[in-house]
Amino acid sequence: MSTAENNTLSQTAATPLTPEEQPLAARNENRSQRPDSDAFKAFMAQQWATKPTELPAEAEVAPYAAKRRRAISDKFPGERIVIPAGPFKVRSNDTDYRFRPHSGFAHLTGFGLDHEPDAVLIMEPTEAGQGDDGGQHHATLYFRELAGHDNPEFYANARYGEFWIGSRLSHAQVRALLSIETADLAELEVAITKDAGVPEVGGMRIRLLREVDLNADALVDTSRINTGVDLEKSDELDSKLAEALSELRLLKDSWEVEQMKIAVAATVNGFHEVVKELPRAITHPRGERVVEGAFFARAREEGNDLGYDTIAASGNNATVLHWIRNNGQVHAGDLLLLDAGVEADSLYTADITRTLPVNGKYSDIQRKIYQAVLDAADAGFAAAQPGRKFRDVHQASISVLAERLDAWGLLPVSLEVALSQDGQHHRRWMPHGTSHHLGMDVHDCAQAKRELYLDGVLTEGMVFTIEPGLYFKDEDLSVPEEFRGIGVRIEDDILMTADGPVNLSAALPREADNVEAWMAGIYSPTGE
Repeated sequence: MSTAENNTLSQTAATPLTPEEQPLAARNENRSQRPDSDAFKAFMAQQWATKPTELPAEAEVAPYAAKRRRAISDKFPGERIVIPAGPFKVRSNDTDYRFRPHSGFAHLTGFGLDHEPDAVLIMEPTEAGQGDDGGQHHATLYFRELAGHDNPEFYANARYGEFWIGSRLSHAQVRALLSIETADLAELEVAITKDAGVPEVGGMRIRLLREVDLNADALVDTSRINTGVDLEKSDELDSKLAEALSELRLLKDSWEVEQMKIAVAATVNGFHEVVKELPRAITHPRGERVVEGAFFARAREEGNDLGYDTIAASGNNATVLHWIRNNGQVHAGDLLLLDAGVEADSLYTADITRTLPVNGKYSDIQRKIYQAVLDAADAGFAAAQPGRKFRDVHQASISVLAERLDAWGLLPVSLEVALSQDGQHHRRWMPHGTSHHLGMDVHDCAQAKRELYLDGVLTEGMVFTIEPGLYFKDEDLSVPEEFRGIGVRIEDDILMTADGPVNLSAALPREADNVEAWMAGIYSPTGE
């Protein structure tokens, strides 16, 4: 609820507003009968226990986040850097989604979970070597500290009041936890706009992580307009900041690698939960929802949330690459393509796919297609060696799939023609890429330059997926009938080390025989 809304609600019953006079934004509160008397306010301000003031120990992530800030500081000396966490996002009317900060903000601060809506990190330039950790900037985290018990916002503000949303850390506690300076959000406008202008005439250049917080965008843009800054050139500068923040995540530090392992372990547990629920899923008219719910429960138990909407696709739905409706039936003879990931409290997510026989046994044709995809995944893994290019993983995987499709007589041209740039006929059944970087975003580092991503060299500290697939839709008349309605994808999360790739998700069976044995150990297949 905004301050304006609170002021509107504070008007006494003696001066009621007509429907035309009441602001539209205030009408959400027409259902409320919240008391507003001075006596009630005085009563609400009394007899509350003193809030704990103990300071937490420094978080394990704090020194890693400081090094990341230093890397950005060295890249943009003499410039003010503005990194918003982002605001709440409305789900429906006055109901918000659970807050998740922008990944760039979380990466530079170490603030995961649901901290802190509307917060902004500002890195203020200093003399070279005089900034944090000997860098060229001093970082300050601006956020809203919750109102005290003597402030009506404590109980009257459903979005920010402690009575409604629970306690949050104080400024002192955040400073201790993250080893970063803090300031009140009320000071943000001055902090962003002071001395802003054209550097050539003594003004301060600002770089902003755009399209995260409209308020921050407005403050920076207004400042630029008022000081004669070239807006088109500024957009380019802002893009370079987004690019740098994205590229900073291409190589994970040791703390990040541990977070990835936590996310993967929780995801593996989620797959176990799904297999336990398959007998019930088979009997339910929307069995895919049973699958989705089983995984989601584990994600919330062990992590912060889902890393992305779960794909729980049975039968022909498995041929829809981003099937997240998950309202289909799960039949005993079908395959279930489960693409899911748990997001850890640190906001790092896993991304794993397995294609499971619902009744615990692959049919001959299912096994045939599954083995082709597994062989392609193994080829991609073998190609993922330090010094090779990221694109080589895809080429190795897709070549195996093309060879199988050719052997099955599905390609309308020769294998050589299909694999040429002017051919690519095999991509009809595998249209997506084989790999993407993984981290805080399921498709991490997405703003990195092409030469560092697709054409980048595989380097120690990279975490990425290998996920080939084959998708034969029910309506695809170019394939034999026995192929139709079968979709298979196998996806693992890979850590690149100095000695080669490590499959972080290897604990989840991949080979067809092992998948069947694993499933048999969890539930008794039904509906043969």
